[in-house]
Amino acid sequence: MFAQLFRTKPVEIGRHSGLKKCLSAFDLALLGIGCAIGTGIFVLTGIAAANYSGPAVVLSFILAGLAAGFAGFAYAELAASIGGSGSAYGYTYVAFGEFFAWVIGWILLLEYGVGAAAVANGWSGYFINTLANFNLHIPDVWTKSPGQGGIINLPAFGIIWLLTIILISGVKQSSQVNNIMVAIKLGTIAIFLAIAIGHINTDNWQPFMPYGWFQPQENGNNIGILAGASLVFFAYFGFDAVSTAADEAKNPQRDLPIGLIAALLFCTLIYILVSGVLTGVVHYTDLNVSSPVAYALSKLGYSWSSTLVATGVLAGLITVLLVLLYGLTRILYAMSRDGLIPAAFSKIDPDRQTPTRLILFCGAIISVVAGFFSLGTLAETVNIGTLASFVMVCFGVIILRIRQPDLHRPFKNRWNPLIPVLGIISCSALMAFLPAETWHRFIIWVIVGIAVYFLYSMHHSKLRQPR
Repeated sequence: MFAQLFRTKPVEIGRHSGLKKCLSAFDLALLGIGCAIGTGIFVLTGIAAANYSGPAVVLSFILAGLAAGFAGFAYAELAASIGGSGSAYGYTYVAFGEFFAWVIGWILLLEYGVGAAAVANGWSGYFINTLANFNLHIPDVWTKSPGQGGIINLPAFGIIWLLTIILISGVKQSSQVNNIMVAIKLGTIAIFLAIAIGHINTDNWQPFMPYGWFQPQENGNNIGILAGASLVFFAYFGFDAVSTAADEAKNPQRDLPIGLIAALLFCTLIYILVSGVLTGVVHYTDLNVSSPVAYALSKLGYSWSSTLVATGVLAGLITVLLVLLYGLTRILYAMSRDGLIPAAFSKIDPDRQTPTRLILFCGAIISVVAGFFSLGTLAETVNIGTLASFVMVCFGVIILRIRQPDLHRPFKNRWNPLIPVLGIISCSALMAFLPAETWHRFIIWVIVGIAVYFLYSMHHSKLRQPR
């Protein structure tokens, strides 16, 4: 039985999944951009600058981007050579076997599921504030969870169901909605940069590294550029959702690497530009506010800035939610197809060519979590889950190069094996800089997942069934 835990799955390239193949490299890149550029650009830049890195938050974004980039090259290689819709779950299954694949799949459920519920809560807050700007107010009982004294967070509950309906309609329609929303939020960012870049005061960049590279604090919250990099890594959370679309890409071996790397490079450039301009316009000590971009524009005398930023944030969070829900359903679809969760979740609607039952199930669960629970600091665990999956993907590249040196690799980075090794080191280092409480929650989640595997999944695995 012990040996069965590490039995690997064959490569899936060319396997017919029943899902509709309709996504181009451009669609895939916008899928990654849609998920990666969200509240991070409108909120996280200010918090990281004020409390962690100062103007050197630019370096924090670069370091986080490098770690994500190393992992991105690993994802691109495995996406092109292995295929499948399960992202890091599928790659781990081929490289390490079923048990580790289940653990990574379980971690991805945390990353995408909790991430989606947390983003829905954030979207709700911005939506309520935007309505208030127009003198429209929703009673508190319909905007707060029972734990906060309300009945339900109705906007968070409702936006999940709206996007669930869009996902059911088909992946191409979902992609078109995502592309429109990405255009809106990138337009908002472009307007901010165009206005603010002429008001940069280089004195605001002094001192450039007020907190140094790394300073441990007595309260357990570290500061400095490296600690800032661990925080802003959340801004790169979700770009790997591109790899969940392998079964719906027109030419996955070509388009997935292009989509992954293009999304990552573009997002990194945007983060560097926005954080650099933001700290040049406003001194970093003043940026510890809920909406630093709107704050910077208001200081420059643009009174309509809050409406502009609200539009960008609302559009941005819709794309993040849409891609997270999409990625979650495709990971669960892959796990169901392998027998690790009930087979009902891998049923495809013949008309829409989407896993309708699974989408409805995910929409129901996440809408309830978003509407009736206040997630609080639980959402911080998303970061460590993302980094753990990145580390496993980088390890997977190394293992498969050893075990299957003749595997057809349409995409292979020129600096191997250095790139996956750097990915392992950099992502592990960012995990090390996270608070101890985050590690405790993460370990508990993994232990629960292991219990589920031994109680259910290992007994229903298709890989174990006699052929």
